[in-house]
Amino acid sequence: MPIVTVSQAFDIYRREIVAADLRGKSPRQRQIWKNTKLRSVQYFTEVVGDVPILEITREDARRFRIHWLECMQDEKSPISANTANRHMGDLRGLFDRYKTYVGREELSNPFRALSFKDKIKKSAPRIETEWVRNVILKPGALSGLRDEIRLVTFIMIETGCRPGEVVNLLPEDIELDAKVPFIRIRPTLEGKNKREIKAEASTRGIPLVGIALAAMKQAPEGFPHYRDRSSSFSAAANKSLRNRGLFPTPDHVIYSFRHSFEKRMQEAGIDYGLRCLLMGHKTDRPKYGDGGSMAYRRDELMKIAHPFDDSCVE
Repeated sequence: MPIVTVSQAFDIYRREIVAADLRGKSPRQRQIWKNTKLRSVQYFTEVVGDVPILEITREDARRFRIHWLECMQDEKSPISANTANRHMGDLRGLFDRYKTYVGREELSNPFRALSFKDKIKKSAPRIETEWVRNVILKPGALSGLRDEIRLVTFIMIETGCRPGEVVNLLPEDIELDAKVPFIRIRPTLEGKNKREIKAEASTRGIPLVGIALAAMKQAPEGFPHYRDRSSSFSAAANKSLRNRGLFPTPDHVIYSFRHSFEKRMQEAGIDYGLRCLLMGHKTDRPKYGDGGSMAYRRDELMKIAHPFDDSCVE
């Protein structure tokens, strides 16, 4: 068997081993996937060297872990345990898939059990209902922003969608003429707009209520400017809203509206199973139904819908 280095193994991994797994991704999703994994490989070769992949030792893996431990302890710009674990996990996954591919399953993975415990799991804080109603939905608060930023923000407020789920809506996913208007969050399996979504549980139908319905009527074709560019949207939205003082604190971001939506459903006593479905979360509850009719879902969401002035979306 020829000697294959880590960087060479990554090329084989990308072109042969996981090629079929990547078929459902959009071109941008594939590029992000490649860049992320390649960065981990490059970090490893910088720390340890571009060594033969099947000859990586436990000591090599420990050196790589120590490198990330030092990065986590850097006083000026420490990285999170999550970031370190991602890079360790990329190498662990590459080794596992490659050794199996070449028939060396008996090899022990040198990167096993080297993850860091992330004691501080930081997520975007939610935005309180009073702030949304008195600041975000105040007439004129979002005037002058790009239409996409303004409208997607309003849709997120009343659907709890991830930013990428809204900006990647296709016209056929937007059912404004249905008896109960709703949007479909689902993967696109073919065509130029082919793309994956976060997980199987993320596939769902969400009724449009309140300002989300009014905003979606302004964009029946979706948001082509940011389609397949969700990171660009989030960066632009965060900057725009922050510059206007529309976030309560520096820790709040556009994703905070999703957490707010979830908390509002909980406080309104909406059924746990329906909450999980609308959020696109996997539930450990035995499957007992499909979340109810779209009319039922709408009626439940109307319990938490914010009042708004029509001028906000005009």
